[in-house]
Amino acid sequence: MIKRIVLGTLLFLSGPILTLAQEPLPSWNDTAPRKAIIASVGRVTKEGSADLVPVAERIATFDNDGTLWAEQPMYFQLALALDRTKALAPNILNGKPKSLSLLC
Repeated sequence: MIKRIVLGTLLFLSGPILTLAQEPLPSWNDTAPRKAIIASVGRVTKEGSADLVPVAERIATFDNDGTLWAEQPMYFQLALALDRTKALAPNILNGKPKSLSLLC
């Protein structure tokens, strides 16, 4: 009985995974950027292609807001905040601004 439950659970959970494996970028609309990404990945992963990139040299980059994160040890927002703080520190230390809203 437990084997049937485990097998049923595995089959149930594998359905979405199998669906995703069949269709690249399934949540994307069928647009030119989607087609370009799929074609590009196809060119660099197809054996015998002039553009083939060996598996050991492939790098995946993920983003979360439509832009790539900076390839630096800190995020752009932190760099901006540090630069603005440094630039305004003399005024802040001398008591000139009444509010930290000047940092923005």
